[in-house]
Amino acid sequence: MPDSMSIGKYAKAPADASRSPCPVVNALANHGYLERSGRKIYVEDLNAAMGHVGMSPLLGSVFAVPTYFEYHDPALAYTRKPVSTWQRAWSVIGNPYSYFDYFGCWKEKQVTDNGRKYLNLVDLASHGAIEHDISLSRRDVGQAEGNNNPQPDLIEEMLESSLDGKSLTIDDLAAFIKARIKRQLKDNPELVYGPAEHQVNCGQIALMMGCFGDGKTIPVSYVKAIFEDERLPLEEGWTKRSWWTMGLAEFFGAVRNLVAKVDVNFDHPAAS
Repeated sequence: MPDSMSIGKYAKAPADASRSPCPVVNALANHGYLERSGRKIYVEDLNAAMGHVGMSPLLGSVFAVPTYFEYHDPALAYTRKPVSTWQRAWSVIGNPYSYFDYFGCWKEKQVTDNGRKYLNLVDLASHGAIEHDISLSRRDVGQAEGNNNPQPDLIEEMLESSLDGKSLTIDDLAAFIKARIKRQLKDNPELVYGPAEHQVNCGQIALMMGCFGDGKTIPVSYVKAIFEDERLPLEEGWTKRSWWTMGLAEFFGAVRNLVAKVDVNFDHPAAS
């Protein structure tokens, strides 16, 4: 349970804090909406924290709840017993969140004495779950820098992709993603980036644009605060959506729009 006396107040992460590849999740910890240590995060706290950036309870739960499914390293997928279509469908009927079970980051020993599951924020860097190659601000798991630490040069390149220097548009970010794909195809021989990873990538951008921008543009100053300081851009004038939170319909519509804007040909991505 976050410290109620300091909720909302920004402070840089302690030197020994656990942090994730997601700057927004890190910002929520830096503001005290999650444990500032980033350790022993319970599902109800992660779920509630999503609301502090303007997600609807249902949309927030789609991202929070499935991360507490068990993590399965995609490199070891061949060792898993095949699941039939019927078994898969029955599982989804029993628990709709299981449709997103590939988001699972939980490790089996992460249970308190009274049986409560928890995550440490670094668990969100588990490769091939909700984390993916070609992040906006992190390099890939197969590269020397790793997939969890922010890369100042990538953040700067993203900010500089703004055509007017004041705001980032969907078109600006789509161009940035395409440039990142072409670069990573050269820089990372172990790159894994297909339609599933692209959907997740576009989904994360759609959330940023919808929760911190107007869905089409976002101020560069907001992006700097989120990615460079890992804080909510309150000082820059942002206020949380309250009268109309971001819901599933808006989210999936924004993802479809962004996928169309980026328009990656996965048969020949280098030529896209």
